[in-house]
Amino acid sequence: MKHFRISFIVTFICLAAAGWWGYSHNGWPGALTAFGVAVILGIMEVSLSFDNAVVNASVLKNWDDFWQKLFLGVGIIIAVFGMRLLFPLVIVAMAADLGMAEVWNLALTDPKQYSAHLTAHHAEVAAFGGMFLLLVFLNFLLDDEKQMHWLGNIEKKIGSLGKVSSIAVMLAIVALMASLSLVAEAQKMVVLISGLWGILVYVGVDVLSSLLEGAEEEGGNVGDMVKRGGIGGFLYLEVLDASFSFDGVIGAFAITNDVVIIMLGLAIGAMFVRSMTVFLVKKGTLDEFVYLEHGAHYAIGILALIMLGSMKYHIPELFTGLIGVAFVAASIWSSVRHNKQHQKMQVAA
Repeated sequence: MKHFRISFIVTFICLAAAGWWGYSHNGWPGALTAFGVAVILGIMEVSLSFDNAVVNASVLKNWDDFWQKLFLGVGIIIAVFGMRLLFPLVIVAMAADLGMAEVWNLALTDPKQYSAHLTAHHAEVAAFGGMFLLLVFLNFLLDDEKQMHWLGNIEKKIGSLGKVSSIAVMLAIVALMASLSLVAEAQKMVVLISGLWGILVYVGVDVLSSLLEGAEEEGGNVGDMVKRGGIGGFLYLEVLDASFSFDGVIGAFAITNDVVIIMLGLAIGAMFVRSMTVFLVKKGTLDEFVYLEHGAHYAIGILALIMLGSMKYHIPELFTGLIGVAFVAASIWSSVRHNKQHQKMQVAA
């Protein structure tokens, strides 16, 4: 439980703040409502982002303590205040041609209008996040050097396609072009640009990481840090978290229009996702459950397609969360079966 101690402390603070916020606006009924909504949002965020924790852990397990603590410390500040509060404000400010102070005032005084501005630009956000997440999945799937294959020979043959240079980027662009049929003619250009930015950010982070790793090989100090963590990896995980979190922010407005309660509720979920990441790293869970990383990446691939589909169709957050949990649960079950079969083979030998 020590890995979740800070999360429980943050949960207590956030729930207390939510209760106070509700009480200050509508007395005890408002306090109870705000408290309950914050709990629901926290649970929703955890269910939507569990696979994010697994992927984070798969990256963090090779980092040294400095970069792990930086991501889990500074990273949580960026995750809570940057992605779940400031980023939506920036989008509304750009869309409505307003200043940040005016948008913050709008969020507090007229949350319905604020929500409407944010939701009106869901297609662009979905294209950006969908492309980034799709590339995360494709680069995992199309890895010809991967040793473990959850789907056996089928996955192995698909992975062999990774020998073809830039095939993941090509498939992502094909998916983006196909998704343009889901939006109105007037939106197609802005959605296309947003999707291309998602691809460019993924490739850019990868290029930055490669350049810094090259510096390490030449004896550079910065590159030496990248080997055990680094700027490239830090940026990669932050953008990955953003791609997950913003979908949760949009979904949160289906539950409440109160931006303060949304931030507090999603902050609870974000903290528990970070705590799960630490738990998975420290306990070596990914080594014990060999297909867990596979399940998380398949869940990310499905989430990417759901985000693209959400540009036209409403897909309930409950379905999104449950399908991610289902993939992770299936991968754990497969891992347990694999371990038992491996043990039997060792006994027989």
